[in-house]
Amino acid sequence: MQYDALNLKEKFALFDEHWKPKVIAEMNDYQFKLAKLKGDFVWHLHHETDETFIVIQGKLRIDFRDGYVHLNEGDMYVVPKNVEHKPYAEKEVKVLLIEPRATVNTGNANGEHTAENDVWV
Repeated sequence: MQYDALNLKEKFALFDEHWKPKVIAEMNDYQFKLAKLKGDFVWHLHHETDETFIVIQGKLRIDFRDGYVHLNEGDMYVVPKNVEHKPYAEKEVKVLLIEPRATVNTGNANGEHTAENDVWV
């Protein structure tokens, strides 16, 4: 067994694309994913799971049909399952996502923003 810590800055440096989460670790059936977000995403929901957003760098807004939440560096928010939401980042934001393995990033709204699952960095 190796006892090497993961460095988030080093992992973020390995990719540039936006809205394409990268897996950095697993715990039981959950994955820890890094993503760079910029601009508008799509309205979507996840029928089977909650979704956790932790802002590492930048600012993120998550819109809901009846409001929104602003997240700054160091903030965390859990979007409950079956709640429609749409992330938005005016400038690039770096986030850590925690969700079950095989969770599709666009949930019920497939399209151009749908990322390949289980891509590790």
